Amino acid sequence: MSTRRRAREVVLQVLYEDDLNPEQDSTVADQFLVARLRGNRPLVEFARQLFSSVLRNRRDIDKALSAKATNWSLRRMAAIDRNILRIGAYEIMKTNTPGRVVINEAVELAKRYGDKQSSQFVNGILDRILQDQKQDSLEQEVAST
Repeated sequence: MSTRRRAREVVLQVLYEDDLNPEQDSTVADQFLVARLRGNRPLVEFARQLFSSVLRNRRDIDKALSAKATNWSLRRMAAIDRNILRIGAYEIMKTNTPGRVVINEAVELAKRYGDKQSSQFVNGILDRILQDQKQDSLEQEVAST
């Protein structure tokens, strides 16, 4: 397993916990990240940044997911799928990580932690978000010329 994949896996676990127990103290999440990543400083920093960014942008992320999850409300989704989607959507929308890499990482998490249909579900929604991002980038490029 790649090191970043491992960090994403730990972030998924912390987001899942936060989703089910939103009142929990954030220091518990941070301690969990450090312990699970065995103090590997670059991975811990990546995980902290990813976790805090997903939380900070959750409203926009959830809005984008709701728009692409045809016939599904976020509340109706399995918590694990919802949080895999949040990580993937954040990385597609806000980072320079290639979209196909993000989707692959999310699908692998879904295969490991979700049910039989999770990987296809995650792939479909994140692919729609990626297509929107590509379209937005193309429109911005055309507008700036």
